[in-house]
Amino acid sequence: MADFDNRLARGQTAEAGVIDSGLRAYMLRVYNYMLVGLVLTGATAWLTASTPLRDVFFQVQPQTGMIGLSMLGWVALIAPFILVMLLSFRIQRMSLATAQATFWAYAGLMGISLTPIIWVYTGAAIAQTFFITAATFGAMSLWGYTTGRDLTGLGSFLFMGLIGIIIASVVNIFVASSMMSWIVSVAGVLIFTGLTAYDTQWIKNSYSVNDDGSVAGRKAIFGALKLYLDFLNLFLMLLRLLGNRR
Repeated sequence: MADFDNRLARGQTAEAGVIDSGLRAYMLRVYNYMLVGLVLTGATAWLTASTPLRDVFFQVQPQTGMIGLSMLGWVALIAPFILVMLLSFRIQRMSLATAQATFWAYAGLMGISLTPIIWVYTGAAIAQTFFITAATFGAMSLWGYTTGRDLTGLGSFLFMGLIGIIIASVVNIFVASSMMSWIVSVAGVLIFTGLTAYDTQWIKNSYSVNDDGSVAGRKAIFGALKLYLDFLNLFLMLLRLLGNRR
């Protein structure tokens, strides 16, 4: 009986080791996808802002000096929304290669749509805000991965808050209130900080040792998309609060 118990314990330990090793590889894959997506977004934004590509997507109004969008600029602005909806609702029906290509296309087009921040904010402000965002994101993602607390309830609360700031942002387009803009930015920082922890735990819990390579790959891309959006929105909210304008 004792020998059977020892063999059972060794078997359970070995199985736990396989799951733990697989989970670490899965999470590393998620973070790698997210990191490459962010690098692609940043590189595309810099390339568009610093080369004649800017004239393809953006137009300066001679009378006001305001930056407007060309026809292709509007396409670059709207296309990421379509692609993120496609990934959110159709990724399980995509091949792994198609899901990867869609994610890379989304990250690149986001870079084009974010180009104006390079013109509006100083390079020092963008760099400082990026490092603050990275530190905050890293700390909250680590907490979400390691905590034993179930964050499901927190996620529901944060999602309602996200809907609230989206509605407030749309209203503020017409109201143009600096106070409302500040409140939305502060709320956004809190919401996306919390979502970073929640989404990390959700990604961790979505891992299954029984997933084949294609399923695990699509899950990793979708998880990377969630964390990419958390990081990017946290960065933009902090930039609105902390960034020095040119």
